[in-house]
Amino acid sequence: MTSSSGPLEITGNEFVHVLRTSIDQFTSAGCVVLDCRPFLDFALTHIFESRNVNWNSMLRRRSKTSVVALEWLVPNKALLGRLRRGDFSLVVVVDERSHSVAELKAESVAQMLLTALQNEVQTQICFLQGGFEGFSEAYPELCYYASNNFLTVEPEPIVTGRTTPAYDQDGPVELLPFLFLGSAIHSSRRETLAAAGITAVLNVSSSCPNFYEGEFQYLRINVEDNLAADIRACFATAIAFIDSVKQSGGRVLVHCQAGISRSATICLAYLMHTQRVRLEEAFDFVKQRRQVISPNLAFMGQLLQFETDVLCQG
Repeated sequence: MTSSSGPLEITGNEFVHVLRTSIDQFTSAGCVVLDCRPFLDFALTHIFESRNVNWNSMLRRRSKTSVVALEWLVPNKALLGRLRRGDFSLVVVVDERSHSVAELKAESVAQMLLTALQNEVQTQICFLQGGFEGFSEAYPELCYYASNNFLTVEPEPIVTGRTTPAYDQDGPVELLPFLFLGSAIHSSRRETLAAAGITAVLNVSSSCPNFYEGEFQYLRINVEDNLAADIRACFATAIAFIDSVKQSGGRVLVHCQAGISRSATICLAYLMHTQRVRLEEAFDFVKQRRQVISPNLAFMGQLLQFETDVLCQG
C-alpha cells in the first residue's frame, strides 16, 4: 500500500485481501465500497456489496460556487449516517479505471467524493488503483453482472385472449437485482414468477387480476392509462412498497396490462428517486432492458416534474 497525506492507494490484490478479511478482525463494521461510476454502468455490473455514488447536473451547477457536501453524493441516508459516525473501518473509493489519485481531475466524482470524505469522515479512506475496469478483469468472480437474457419459460394461457406479443414470450426484465418490469401476461404465469424469484407483485392497473393471492405479496395501485390520470400521486406508495420488498430480501414484479406505460412509469420514478438520476438517464436504462416502454405524454410530464423534485433534494 502507498501511504501519503491523502487517501491510501491500494492494488486489486490488496483490496481482495480486505474483502476476504473476516469481519471480526476489524475494529468496526469492516469496509464499505463506494463506486463513482454512472448509475447505468453500476446497475449493469459492479463489485458485490458496493454502493453507488451519484452526481447529477443540477448539483454540478450548484457545486461551482460551493464545496461539495457528502450528502450530495451519497443518496442513501442510512449509509450517509454510518459514514459520518465512523461505523466502517475502511472506505474504499472506486472509479472507472484511474491508476492513482494524482490522475483524477478536480471536477471528477471520485475526487469530489475523496475530498468530501476527508472533510467529513474520520475513517481510513482508500482508493482502488485501476478502478472497476482493472479489478473486474482480474477478479470477475467478485463482481455482479446483470443478465441481458430474458428468463425463458413455457408458454401459458393468454390473459387477453389475443396472441402473446413477441416481447412477452419470455420473462419480465430485471432492472435491479430485486426489481423486475413486465406485463399482465408475466404476472399470470406462476412458472415465470418462480423462475425470476419473485416474492411480491405491484399491480399498476384497475383491471388486471392478482392471480396468486396468498402465494405472493400484492399491492394494487388503481391507475388508468390515460392523459387525465395522476400517477405521480402514487409514486410515494409504490416506492415504499418496492423498498419494503428489497429490505426483506425479496423481489418484486411491477406490471400493468402491457408493461409499456403505467408500470414503466413507476419503475422510472423508483430509479430516479432512489438513485437520484435524471429522467433521461433512467429512461435510457429501462429502454435498454424493455424496448417497448412508452409512458403516455401525461406520465412523461409528471416524471419531468418529479425529476425536478428529486434533483433539488439535499
